[in-house]
Amino acid sequence: MTRTLIDLSMPVHNDMLTFPRIVKPTLEMYETWEEFAERIGAAQHGATWLTASYRVELSDHVGTHMDSLRHLNDDAPGPEGIPLEYCYGDGVILDFRHKEKGAGISAAEVQDALRRIDYTLKPLDIVLIQTGASTYNDEERYLTDHAGMTREATLRLIDQGIKLMGTDAITFDPPVWAMFERKQFWEAHLVMREREYYHLENLANLDQLPRPHGFTLSVFPVKWVNSTAAPVRAVAIVED
Repeated sequence: MTRTLIDLSMPVHNDMLTFPRIVKPTLEMYETWEEFAERIGAAQHGATWLTASYRVELSDHVGTHMDSLRHLNDDAPGPEGIPLEYCYGDGVILDFRHKEKGAGISAAEVQDALRRIDYTLKPLDIVLIQTGASTYNDEERYLTDHAGMTREATLRLIDQGIKLMGTDAITFDPPVWAMFERKQFWEAHLVMREREYYHLENLANLDQLPRPHGFTLSVFPVKWVNSTAAPVRAVAIVED
């Protein structure tokens, strides 16, 4: 048996695209190898090259991340409250790359996508919504050109025992311009106010997975306390 690990995470760097109103990350050298050795006093003893460190300023919604319930509820726990058993399990990809930009994915379309891959969901599967947007996540159109989940589609998955979903787009919902056009705002996100579920955003490389199911996902969030989201290093594990 061979095991292949596929990185599904978006690189985080100073020039990356972020969602509107989300501050871009800042990663900068705080102390060089030589500066650390000098300031700690080791240089005078001949140890002139020791450890270096970076200062990182990072929004909780930058790059591949998982939204916590606190994103929509001020009295809910942050990422520290996300159950670990939701973050490791069988993965399923539903392909909506054919959907037009700005479209909402309906509950019926979710069921059609499952029929196309001949798969029946089971509780705690991790469902990934493939829009194709990650193939241009370094272009401005990444902010605008993708489909997104509707309230009804999100509830349909929850009703089938799904606690964790994800998308390769910048938001789980349709893009902001489409929300304003329809006067329907954050419908999928707002489900978190009434039902327990979590979602990943800014996934990458879903097209590298060899099949739509039959692989394992590891998507553990950093244990930040009381934030509204946390970074995730998302990895698919494929065994043949």
